[in-house]
Amino acid sequence: MAMIENEILLEKRKKLAGHYKEILGLLGEDSGREGLLKTPERVAKAMQFLTQGYEQDPQAVLRSAMFQEEDYKQMVIVKDIDFFSLCEHHMLPFFGKAHVAYIPRKYITGLSKIPRVVDIFARRLQVQERLTLQIKQCLQDTLDPLGVMVVIEAQHMCMQMRGVEKQNSLTTTSDFTGVFQQAKTREEFMNLIKHSR
Repeated sequence: MAMIENEILLEKRKKLAGHYKEILGLLGEDSGREGLLKTPERVAKAMQFLTQGYEQDPQAVLRSAMFQEEDYKQMVIVKDIDFFSLCEHHMLPFFGKAHVAYIPRKYITGLSKIPRVVDIFARRLQVQERLTLQIKQCLQDTLDPLGVMVVIEAQHMCMQMRGVEKQNSLTTTSDFTGVFQQAKTREEFMNLIKHSR
């Protein structure tokens, strides 16, 4: 099975590399010159890595380390989760930090699984708003907690390298369910993720 998957991956990479070689020519470059000889294959490989989230199941990741908890009903927060994604409009990077909290009802998950979920959704062509929603919904659907809240702060290269070219702009999105609909609970979460730097 793994051998077949590897063959499919290599075949896709070969096709992607062919397209990137053509793109280089359309941009006015000589894909045959020394510095660019291996560029189409390198870019194809990089794109497969940057979009590997399509091949992964975030709910399965959470379920792989799901534990029945005795009686913990307070906030579990994993903050400052670094992520990198590609904007689906220009395929330029956006990156930043995700802050994720949930309040268990019955189940908890391994703490490392939350950053894994963030990475899986980030490693797809994305918009920040959808990324925020998908992380929240995945935790809510899989763990069935009393509530989930996600805040993402990101810089977008499509705003910094091109377009309005505002290098210091930061975009913040948030989404929440359950007990986080109460302003007091949201405020507690926001206070706990405030940066001390």
